[in-house]
Amino acid sequence: MKKIGFIGAYDKTDFIIYIARILVALGNKVMVIDSTLNQKAKYIVPVINPTKEYVTDFEGIDVAVGFDNFESIKDYLGMPQSAVFDYDYMLIDTDSARVLETFGMREADRNFFVTSMDLYSIKKGLEILSGIRETLPLTKIYFSKYNYAEEDDYFNYLALGYKVQWDEERIYFPLELGDQNVIYENQRVSKIKFKKLSSQYKEGLMYIAELLVGEKEVGNLRKVFKQLERGV
Repeated sequence: MKKIGFIGAYDKTDFIIYIARILVALGNKVMVIDSTLNQKAKYIVPVINPTKEYVTDFEGIDVAVGFDNFESIKDYLGMPQSAVFDYDYMLIDTDSARVLETFGMREADRNFFVTSMDLYSIKKGLEILSGIRETLPLTKIYFSKYNYAEEDDYFNYLALGYKVQWDEERIYFPLELGDQNVIYENQRVSKIKFKKLSSQYKEGLMYIAELLVGEKEVGNLRKVFKQLERGV
């Protein structure tokens, strides 16, 4: 099982669900865990009877809401605490330093720090990182219209002194109103559709999926993604 963290104050729930849908299309068993304060998944993922803690299926993805550790998920699923999850990927959405500890994200296969360039997202995101007690490797994902080195320089200046080992690579997603409108439309019909997303946004999703699955799966990944684009 690969454990992947998506950390930050920026709204990243839809983005994570789209990545999960790609992984499911490849034949993987995937759980998305929304452990954020706002629990956005409770409102955008269809569920018949939401409770304080629950797991529901959404287009083949198991979406877990309201949990702050793996033990409580096992209890909900009726699993012994000694049992091992049979998921291929667990994608964890968090905006809390405490949850980073309770889910053991230091041992994750990969952790991403997700932010836009507005000051709230940056400073609130760094506030989360201020609670880290041991150095954590992180890869930056910037949601920004422009890929400016000055933006990264500014972020690095604000991030000085935090217990983070930043990956040299940084990933940019274009911040386009058109993509947001497509995502909102998909929310209203309770679907995960890729067709109307911009080519830049889709390329970003594909790139992160490639990082997660590895080079051996890239050929299958591209084939599957074309099917998702066509709605097959």
